[in-house]
Amino acid sequence: MSDLEAFRKETRAWLEENCPKEMRDGGAGEENICWGGRRWTFQSEAQKVWLERMAAKGWTVPAWPKEYGGGGLSKEEVKILKAEMRAMKARSPLESFGIWMLGPALLKYGTHEQKLHFLPPIARGEIRWCQGYSEPGAGSDLASLQCKCEDKGDSWLINGQKIWTSYADESDWIFVLVRTDPKATKHNGISFILVDMDQAGVTTKPIKLISGKSPFCETFFDDATAPKEHAPGVSAIVGEMNRGWDVAKYLLTHEREMISGGGGGLFGGRGLGEVAAQHVGLENGRLADPMLRAKIAKAEIDGWAFLLTLERMKDEAKAGAGVGANSSMLKYYGTEFNKRRFELMMDAGGSDELEWEGERTKDGKLAKAWLRTKANSIEGGTSEVQLNIISKRILELPDA
Repeated sequence: MSDLEAFRKETRAWLEENCPKEMRDGGAGEENICWGGRRWTFQSEAQKVWLERMAAKGWTVPAWPKEYGGGGLSKEEVKILKAEMRAMKARSPLESFGIWMLGPALLKYGTHEQKLHFLPPIARGEIRWCQGYSEPGAGSDLASLQCKCEDKGDSWLINGQKIWTSYADESDWIFVLVRTDPKATKHNGISFILVDMDQAGVTTKPIKLISGKSPFCETFFDDATAPKEHAPGVSAIVGEMNRGWDVAKYLLTHEREMISGGGGGLFGGRGLGEVAAQHVGLENGRLADPMLRAKIAKAEIDGWAFLLTLERMKDEAKAGAGVGANSSMLKYYGTEFNKRRFELMMDAGGSDELEWEGERTKDGKLAKAWLRTKANSIEGGTSEVQLNIISKRILELPDA
């Protein structure tokens, strides 16, 4: 038996023994995601046990080094773990911006002391992070940001506003892009700083979307402070002073990759055809609507092709090729594909799925999720910006 075959066998046995039965439903919707954090309330004892067991194993972040709370697994072992979890429809034990975005940035740009201080609590789900990038006057042109950060001796003083800070009202800490040198040109003079939100100088205000929900917020910094060191040797600034744009760009590649693969949780690990069958019924073992059947079949094929492309690019990145501008291609296609999937589900449900309240549609669960996907075209960089990047850096087309 090869080492990987032995690992698969051991992984399958461990998951079978340790994953609670209640956690084997494929996720079953965004409302069942475990985000963690100081204020997190577990939905059940099973959710708590599942997180604790996976965190102790290092498998909430299986590719991270063990010394930083991870599992220290190889890329091949990570693939096996994910495949075995999918096979038993095991929920992800923990999701967070700390895992998807800040963690990779710290692993690349953080000092050893910063990694030891911040990464293990992320892996254990003890701290929930949000992102402070966009401002009312600095969205697609992010480098024009004006949130000011001043040196006050042993601390930093922060004043300004951020917008579209997802889940800021439920988060504990925020990673923020601030201007530390107001005289520098746009991309220079920006620093990447880590701020505890549990202080009077940081306030948030939810922004209600057309879906009726408020995942986005405005975040205000009014004489907010961050110590120069959060702990001995643990700087509040990640990377070099006034070189935060380097960290920001790297983090954005991971954010765009995360957005590109989103949206599957609503279907509980099931295929589009299986979900659609609940609405339109079956005829001789196939969807009764042939037009919808053809659209779903094409979407399923495109979905598998996209997943394979994601895996290939991840392998290339780990081999040293990096992701770079390819993250814009993944983000753009993933955004359009996710919107397309939800459009198909709305087609399958017909006018019934436009119901906003009522037990039959679980208070318009699908309709609200469908409307939420419209924001995919904006968050993480608008689709127009991604197309510009693709045309210049991948296709190498001339400027207009």
